Amino acid sequence: MPRDRARLCPLLIFTLALISAGCGPTVDLTKGIEIQVVGTGWFDAGIVNGQNKLVPTIMFRVKNLSRQKLPTLQVNALFRRVNEQDEWGSGFVTAAGSEGLPPGGTTDTLTIRSPLGYTGSDQSRQEMLHNSHFVDAKVQLFAKYASTQWVRMGEYAIERQLLTK
Repeated sequence: MPRDRARLCPLLIFTLALISAGCGPTVDLTKGIEIQVVGTGWFDAGIVNGQNKLVPTIMFRVKNLSRQKLPTLQVNALFRRVNEQDEWGSGFVTAAGSEGLPPGGTTDTLTIRSPLGYTGSDQSRQEMLHNSHFVDAKVQLFAKYASTQWVRMGEYAIERQLLTK
């Protein structure tokens, strides 16, 4: 048995070296991808518990500027009110699955909505946007691919406009 292990060990090391070599260098996502914001606004989430509900939303595409395919590309969004540091809501989307985003490729339009937002029963959704107590929001986007760490990609204001799609 020890001889079998001795023969198997170099083969295992060689196989792992081949696999590692095929992965290529790590891509710095701050330079390797581009977030193309299509729009932001307040999505009409319908009536919840008898009240109109609006939630902050961002729509965007991701373009791969690197020379490598980016497998399992993910984007995380953290929504905050502009006058607060605490997270108000968050959302997550897989931009490209195991097939990856090829070099030069761009995703379809992706949408992330916060589960939290504003509710009101006395006003129309459009009137809610103009309420004196309405506080604007912003969203920070973070991205990662494969087993890399999350990288902050940018911060975007949520426009005070009603979205129905």
